Amino acid sequence: MLCAGLALYRKSQWLADEAKLQEVRSVKFLRLMLAVATLLAVSCSKKNTAETQPEKKPETQVAAVAAAKPGWLTSLDQAQKEAQTKNRLLLMDFTGSDWCGWCIMLDKEVFSKPEFKEYANKNLVLLELDFPRMKKMPPEVTAQNEKLAIKYGIQGFPTVVVFDSNGKPLGALGYQAGGPQAFIAELEKLRKG
Repeated sequence: MLCAGLALYRKSQWLADEAKLQEVRSVKFLRLMLAVATLLAVSCSKKNTAETQPEKKPETQVAAVAAAKPGWLTSLDQAQKEAQTKNRLLLMDFTGSDWCGWCIMLDKEVFSKPEFKEYANKNLVLLELDFPRMKKMPPEVTAQNEKLAIKYGIQGFPTVVVFDSNGKPLGALGYQAGGPQAFIAELEKLRKG
């Protein structure tokens, strides 16, 4: 019994020594890959020197950076009051303005075009509900936007929810090809019900 245990010990020690040799080779390879990755990360990273370090901005300037586009509101209460007062549709744009490709395309191809702006000035109250990843938003705006996304079951961006002037939901839209003409046509279909 003792001889069998000794033989098993010698055999397991031999396997352990062989495994150590294998381990050393793989560890050397992993170390080399780690060194290469570290060099790449360091060489590709932006160095924060006095010349390249971004200027710190006061909170009011940060809030200005996170503000909605011209002509767009960020407060639901203000947007609802204006829609009711002016008897216009309320358009809520749930967007990821600084990371969502489709949101950026919708803004570039529809919302920023003069034809849409003219239509909006006459018929819409625009509310931007932004979920940025790189911009800092005021906490109250972030909380409002998250609450509304949950309330309306927003599962993707962009989602545009349209309401009548009394707050009755008329429908939802997303990105679609065709520029402002196609988007305005869809809004008109929602308006007419």
